[in-house]
Amino acid sequence: MVSAAEQMAANTSWAALGKATDLRNRILYTLALLIVYRLGTWIPVPGIDGIALREFMESAAQGIGGILSMFTGGALGRMGIFALGIMPYISASIIVQLLGSMVPYLEQLKKEGEQGRKKMNQYTRFGTVGLAILQSYGLAVSLEAGDLVTDPGVFFRFSCMVTLVGGTMFLMWLGEQITARGLGNGISLIIFVGIIAELPAAMAQFFYQGTTGAISGFVIVGVIIMVIATIAFVVFMERALRKIHIQYPRRQVGMKVYDGGSSHLPVKVNPAGVIPAIFASSLLLLPTTISTFSGSQTGPIMSTILAYFGPGQPLYLLFFAAMIVFFAYFYTFNVSFKPDEVADNLKNQNGFVPGIRPGKRTAEYLEYVVNRVLVLGAAYLAAVCLLPEILRGQFSIPFYFGGTSVLIVVSVTMDTIQQAQSHLLAHQYEGLIEKSQLRGKGKKRGARKGAARR
Repeated sequence: MVSAAEQMAANTSWAALGKATDLRNRILYTLALLIVYRLGTWIPVPGIDGIALREFMESAAQGIGGILSMFTGGALGRMGIFALGIMPYISASIIVQLLGSMVPYLEQLKKEGEQGRKKMNQYTRFGTVGLAILQSYGLAVSLEAGDLVTDPGVFFRFSCMVTLVGGTMFLMWLGEQITARGLGNGISLIIFVGIIAELPAAMAQFFYQGTTGAISGFVIVGVIIMVIATIAFVVFMERALRKIHIQYPRRQVGMKVYDGGSSHLPVKVNPAGVIPAIFASSLLLLPTTISTFSGSQTGPIMSTILAYFGPGQPLYLLFFAAMIVFFAYFYTFNVSFKPDEVADNLKNQNGFVPGIRPGKRTAEYLEYVVNRVLVLGAAYLAAVCLLPEILRGQFSIPFYFGGTSVLIVVSVTMDTIQQAQSHLLAHQYEGLIEKSQLRGKGKKRGARKGAARR
């Protein structure tokens, strides 16, 4: 049996977008803020030698610099005011969420509802400022060491730090505004737009290498097939669900008796979405952001880190896979699917899993199910992110065709479309309620007229 909500969702037409004023305003608001973000990536940091930077980025585009430029939407390659991107905010979010599971005070804040969430967000913002200051100072020093600055000195370091920290905080604000007033997750959309905006240039360069003979036609065809297969696999896995049967008993409200019903609790194979890949990538890029522009001035410790944790290296791939699996479990049980809260909600609604006691036993059963479902989800994320990375390292394929970028683009697109459909569905519900109210008023007026005629 298909529910009324599922029937209405299946019959939802995008032609109704013209009537859904709120959804249209949200889309326009989101597009406007994303345009502001893209404009900011072209505004340079003062004091940068543009010619030297361009030459350096051309030589570093196939290395770590290519990955960093991809996640910042090209702002790092042009040394724009958004050169640090949104990564300091993501890193601060990781730290605060990890501390929230270990520090009793923060763990108590997570249980205080909206007020606790606001305080956690405030701590995340403070952490973002701290990380942005450290990274901007390291980046300024590295730029000076790499002879990419026209007038090195204290004034350049200070102006660079103020510009980059301000750019990161403004990006954080943009992401929060998109999430609250726009459509989709603001942070994910900023990364998504950065990848999409630089994708045409990467594709043109890739095909140009094929025409010059640097890359064989067989490799080009193989890459296209790999990307299509990865997209299809991601779409299939992101829509995969494990349905848990929920039963509702017969209940009496006043003099009325309501029959019991049943439904399903959907558990996604990958409840964490694209967050584990973004978190793992941000941690891998954290030590390399500073060292990218220092060139030969890189210290022995950083040189060792880059040698073992460079793209395609065994330790890089192993650490990347471990972080993806860890964040898949951590984010699922701490943010996206909390078994205790779901069990309490079912208990408050008089729902139960057949054969399982409500409350603690239900929470344990949900945790048991999600743990085993996440084995597939974490393995899928690791495979999608790692296999294209290995092939890309072997054939010198641009970073934009890697598994992480494809996963982000496909997942964010699906999530945004799903939210748009939810808004359209809500708009249809509002229209049905208004029509039913108008019909009810019409019947009452007709009944009054009939009574007067009698």
